[in-house]
Amino acid sequence: MGLTGGAPPLPSDAELIARLKSGDESAYALLLDAWSGKLLRLARCFVSTNESAHELVQDTWLAVLRGIENFEGRSSLKTWVFRILVNAAKRRSTQERRTVPWSSVARAEDTGPTVDPSCFRGPTDPYPGDWWAYPATWPTPEQEAMAAEIRNEVASALTELPERQQIVLTLRDVEGHSSEEVCAMLEISAPNQRVLLHRARAAVRKRLEDYFSPAPAADDPDAVAP
Repeated sequence: MGLTGGAPPLPSDAELIARLKSGDESAYALLLDAWSGKLLRLARCFVSTNESAHELVQDTWLAVLRGIENFEGRSSLKTWVFRILVNAAKRRSTQERRTVPWSSVARAEDTGPTVDPSCFRGPTDPYPGDWWAYPATWPTPEQEAMAAEIRNEVASALTELPERQQIVLTLRDVEGHSSEEVCAMLEISAPNQRVLLHRARAAVRKRLEDYFSPAPAADDPDAVAP
């Protein structure tokens, strides 16, 4: 994170595909090193154990080996590999009774206000819709980005999201995929992806706002008594 000297960029898709189809083991090794961690984090969003997630990643790479000859390049190589994992994960989650119908947009976690309406001024106020009080200023990224407790708070917030929101946020903000890639990997519409991402980000932001809010002073008359 922010360090130099990381892994070199991968060759182009055209070169990788040609090498994979020729049986070049070094090309597989490049992909394993570059994508296995990302695949594992995504798999863990779908299934209930680390063991199942590791099995999904192994199954994905086996499927890549078996299917590369028939890969026609209609999507990027990365999107194709990740979609293999997503499809396998959906089947596995069904077995674990954790399946989620991705095709439906109007689900309980996707409806209702993203932010508590009481945070905003009412329609009779001179400034309707504005904040009653602006959120407290957060520490700068340079001050807090590497703090272990902050990372733990974000990780905890992620695990509490509804499954679809967790998966979309992981792909977009943790792994850095574009909206187009996420839609292709999950086979969802762009509006659906935007709704899920917006709500997930709002939920994590609220969690961090609560975390960064100063505790009430002991002599604060509005403080809740223990």
